[in-house]
Amino acid sequence: MQDPTVTEAAALVSDALDRAALVTLFGRCTVEYEGRAASELAPGDRHVMLKPDGTHLVHGDEGQKPVNWQPPGSEHDCRIEDAALVIESVRTNPEERLAVTLSTVVHVAAFDPTDDESIDLVGTEADLKRRILKSPDLVEAGFRPLSTERETPAGAVDVYGEDREGRTVVLELKRRRVGPDAVGQLNRYVEALERDLHADAEIRGVLVAPSVTERAKALLAERGLEFVSLTPQAD
Repeated sequence: MQDPTVTEAAALVSDALDRAALVTLFGRCTVEYEGRAASELAPGDRHVMLKPDGTHLVHGDEGQKPVNWQPPGSEHDCRIEDAALVIESVRTNPEERLAVTLSTVVHVAAFDPTDDESIDLVGTEADLKRRILKSPDLVEAGFRPLSTERETPAGAVDVYGEDREGRTVVLELKRRRVGPDAVGQLNRYVEALERDLHADAEIRGVLVAPSVTERAKALLAERGLEFVSLTPQAD
């Protein structure tokens, strides 16, 4: 989107963060960092990138290294303050905060990338499935997988099993950080099985991924679903 208003840019960025997309912006901004030290950058024209894994990069017009950045595992947030767009990334271990305040947005875009090389390096959802089937206790003590790709009216469940109390457990596996879309997908499987199985069946839905966005975390709690942090490991 070229020359968006602050409101238009905020709406696009918020939607992109919800679906764990990659976001890129260019505009006039200031930068504040708090953490191992503290720093401020005066207004300047800069390129800002937010990655689904929590990475936040701020580039100037020279050099290959960012002028400031946050590492993977940060939580991104977007809001409007005093007619400016604020992009903030926070992590808790260690405590660090990077805030970019854009007074003017020249360009903003969001992408849902697929990088085959990255998949090979960090593992696939198939690798994650094999890891769980080999060591079910990674999900929780007493979990017992019964089948994979079990068909439901809403689609195929990645891993279908039981917990130590005999309750049905549905696992939705994702290889990278995810947003509300993955929660919605898991919820559809749980609802389909609740209709498909006997009336008193208790269905637990568990999203398994390296991490989830704050919005996804809130939606999981709202719908009574669970999250387990687990990364795929290639053989």
